Amino acid sequence: MNTFDERAQDWDSDPAKVERAQIVAQAIRACTTLPTQAAGLEYGCGTGLLSFALREHLAHITLADTSEGMLKVLTEKIRQHGIPNMHPTRLDLASDPLPASRYHITYSLMVLHHIPNTAAILQQFERLLHPGGWLAIADLDEEPGDFHAPGTTGIHYGFARPALQSLVQAAGFQNQHIQTIYTIHKEINAQKRAFPVFLLCAQKPL
Repeated sequence: MNTFDERAQDWDSDPAKVERAQIVAQAIRACTTLPTQAAGLEYGCGTGLLSFALREHLAHITLADTSEGMLKVLTEKIRQHGIPNMHPTRLDLASDPLPASRYHITYSLMVLHHIPNTAAILQQFERLLHPGGWLAIADLDEEPGDFHAPGTTGIHYGFARPALQSLVQAAGFQNQHIQTIYTIHKEINAQKRAFPVFLLCAQKPL
């Protein structure tokens, strides 16, 4: 059992996580243009807070994660709400074969900094999109390593925006837009700290 498995049952009880997902969903809708019957992929979906906030705007959503605990909670939420267009799956794009399905948008929230090879995962996202499809990534700005508690450190301490944008461009995306959309507040060593969260949107060429 990994850390996310252990935290899955209580994940949705944090009002800040629910609020953050709602704000990110609004920002994604504002920065993308999708067809009426759009299919989306949320990578690193957790309990699906972001996709639940987007479900009325997408005809079909695949929710992918590697945490069995998160997927178990998500599957039960989907069953309880009777939602027909949300489909959870276990998927690790770093090691599993690329799915056959293609999407109009792939999105993630606070996931990218946990993935070792940023360039490789961006390339996988590009392959999974239809021409003209959208990439939407919400994650931390670069920070000195204070965000995570000891033992739960991320692979990356956030991202310097220009460096990430260069990787996104190298993966084949264009029409990039990046902005601060949320701020996470934490108390660290008895001091209040602010950690900005950006949303980067970019489009696969037609």
